[in-house]
Amino acid sequence: MAAGRMRSTRRLRSWIVEQVSSGKYPGLVWDDEAKTMFRIPWKHAGKQDFRKDEDAAIFKAWAEFKGKLTDGGQDNPAAWKTRLRCALNKSPEFKEVMDRAQLDISEPYKVYRLVPISEQGVVVPEKKSRGKASRRSKRRRSDSDSDAASDDKQIKREEATSQLYVEESPVQTEEPTQCPTFIQMDSVDEIRLDVRIEESVTAPVGAQDSFSVAVYYLGQQVLKRQIQGTDVRIMYLPSSPIPPTPLVLKARFPRIPLPEPPSTLPAGPELQALFTLLPFMEKGVVLTSTPQGVYGKRFCQGRVFWTGPHTTMPDLHKMERNTEPVLLFNKEIFKQQLDYFRTNGGEPPQCGFTLCFGEELSDSEDPFQKLIIVQITLPWEEQQVQNAQSIFESITILQSLASQSPLGEITLNLVTVPSPTN
Repeated sequence: MAAGRMRSTRRLRSWIVEQVSSGKYPGLVWDDEAKTMFRIPWKHAGKQDFRKDEDAAIFKAWAEFKGKLTDGGQDNPAAWKTRLRCALNKSPEFKEVMDRAQLDISEPYKVYRLVPISEQGVVVPEKKSRGKASRRSKRRRSDSDSDAASDDKQIKREEATSQLYVEESPVQTEEPTQCPTFIQMDSVDEIRLDVRIEESVTAPVGAQDSFSVAVYYLGQQVLKRQIQGTDVRIMYLPSSPIPPTPLVLKARFPRIPLPEPPSTLPAGPELQALFTLLPFMEKGVVLTSTPQGVYGKRFCQGRVFWTGPHTTMPDLHKMERNTEPVLLFNKEIFKQQLDYFRTNGGEPPQCGFTLCFGEELSDSEDPFQKLIIVQITLPWEEQQVQNAQSIFESITILQSLASQSPLGEITLNLVTVPSPTN
């Protein structure tokens, strides 16, 4: 999600007040006796009488204070000026007083007013704990450190984390003198995006091994189970009640029994065909999850056809009896599709496959017109797709913000957020 929020920049305010009061910088003086407004020299760096050591001294001091002189800006007065100008204009604690500025004289200057806290509209968040307050304070300092960006608008990446704090910092040429804001005048142009990222498709051992199994008779769902483990057998047990949990035999893996047809199914020849077909599904089909993908092996007498996202031929796909297992879902292809989707969006990768018992099933047919359909989805893969969707939506938001910037660019500062400890 994205939300605009204001923040206090007491660090900048106290630094400015200290520099104005020190009298060290030519032209940087108080503009009124009450010391609520100050003048700051504003001579263009391109003028012939520009004196870098005097006219740019306050801007260089701010760059040095922020540790930015080592970022390729040791001798760039325009960049120094841009950095401080943006910091002043983005802060709710300063307000440019345009009618007091003198920009057409030999020693031009601007005037800024120190905005009282009662006029800033800054909301101080309620403290929940000392630890969280400390982390919040560190994040504010990091946010203020990222206010200005270099001329080439390089995206700075400190570390990929589970949360991103994204601050928009458009950098312009020296004029116009005000940094653009997209919230409202005098408010901070800051966007906060909370994004939970699962970067890796590699999960801890066992985390990927689960199945969600849904059984349909004549298009009506009659059973749904979720299995945690690497193997499951789907089979018919004559006249067996549906257990509340999958059956587990000693030293074997879980079984999901196909239920008897419920009374809610419409009477007719199709229902009779269903009753006739079920006994041929004894011994059923075994599904096995491996690092390469999900395999299926048929043991029942009844024919089994299947469709899935990773088939390479448009023909019917029949699972032969008592032969080598068939690869029904390819995890390597899924990873490739997921990487592409995370970056480019579009159609999300499919996370499952379909089994059809007793009848042929092609990719173009409606499976819910068949007698017995078993749909298998893979919960871990579904979660990866959801995470990728969140990342792509966040990137889309950033692209939208960039399109609103005069330069068509934004600067990202990725801040490490410590994991909570129990």
